[in-house]
Amino acid sequence: MTDEFTNYKEQFDSDAYHQTLGLTLIEQSPGYGKILLKKTSSTPGGIGGSVHGGVLAAMVDIVMLVAIFSESREGEVPAGTAELGITYLRQAQGENIYAEGRVIKRGRQLSLVEVDISDDEGRLCAKGRTLYAFRA
Repeated sequence: MTDEFTNYKEQFDSDAYHQTLGLTLIEQSPGYGKILLKKTSSTPGGIGGSVHGGVLAAMVDIVMLVAIFSESREGEVPAGTAELGITYLRQAQGENIYAEGRVIKRGRQLSLVEVDISDDEGRLCAKGRTLYAFRA
């Protein structure tokens, strides 16, 4: 691990919101991010003991930021999430839920990131798609 990743991971893992959700950073490389949700008794639940869909949507937004900010461009000014969509494919069951974000297109004002959420067995549970805005 590079010192830069180690520092970013420490910041990510110590963030109060991330800790509340049970999230840790697994991997980050240019245009890519992967996070892990460790399910506990305090994780908001959905149907049949699955992870609540709102938590999965938050994971989409969070891993998108990991992927977007894995590389920066001079003069970019973040403006926030412009759009977020999620399609739930199956219940997210198990102790570990993973979210992987990939930058598909990075423009001057909008960037598109696609996110896969999977369970311990590698089954795809949800697909997310976000647009992140930058000020021109």
